[in-house]
Amino acid sequence: MRGILHRAGKLRRLIPLTDRQWAKFDLLRTLVRRDLEARYKGSVLGNLWPLVNQLSQLLIYTYVFAIVLKVKLSLHGVPENNFTYGLWLFAGLLPWISFTGGFTQAAGAVIGQPNLVKKVVFPLALLPLVPVLSVFIESAFGLMILIFFVALTTHTLHNTLALLPLVWLTQLLFTAGLGYLVAGLTVFLRDIPQTLGVILNLWFYMTPIIYPPSAIPEALRGWIFWVNPIAAIAEIYRDIILIGEIKHWSEWGVASVTSIFIFWLGLKVYKYLRPAFADVL
Repeated sequence: MRGILHRAGKLRRLIPLTDRQWAKFDLLRTLVRRDLEARYKGSVLGNLWPLVNQLSQLLIYTYVFAIVLKVKLSLHGVPENNFTYGLWLFAGLLPWISFTGGFTQAAGAVIGQPNLVKKVVFPLALLPLVPVLSVFIESAFGLMILIFFVALTTHTLHNTLALLPLVWLTQLLFTAGLGYLVAGLTVFLRDIPQTLGVILNLWFYMTPIIYPPSAIPEALRGWIFWVNPIAAIAEIYRDIILIGEIKHWSEWGVASVTSIFIFWLGLKVYKYLRPAFADVL
């Protein structure tokens, strides 16, 4: 994880930003590094725990759906067996785990740092971004494992992997936008973190992650993709990593536009509520 953050620091040579903007970037990088180090401090496995958690979910869902319920999938270029379903499932779980982890943890980002909120010079806009980026970096371990097993199974690495940074951008904008929204509202409505658990449970089963999109009634299938950016992002992950061909261009386009709008709206609401944070906390 330190290597990822170190490479992020080299962006200074490539992106033309002001000294003040780079100072905020360096502060954000430091906060993310400290958050990652503090999460599993003292544990034996350390930062490998996120990978263990992801793989455990993969094994459970693969056992239930591929072995017990005998769900079969046929993917072009991938051998048809129970392991194929596991790879397909893991490709959809990765963006979902990253999204829900960052989203839910962002809800408490402001109320969990009252000392920083009351500092006049601290850039409060960074607080919700810290858990979003931390969870995203953690999910990179699972992504590398997935790509490794896909390469091992198919004996190839698809050229479409070059498009992953663009998918990450869509995913990060959507997660950060909702993170800003709930982080600001949670200061005034403390029931929001508990409410998110209920909403995300419903959201998960409305998203074709553990079941293929073909299982959705055709009349509803289009709506699921158009109004649910995570459904589109999960399918794009599968297109890019497993199939090597983008089959959901239009859904990706809509998800990108929606993500930009959600990010703008979330940040706008957060900035509107920000002046009252110190008084409430």
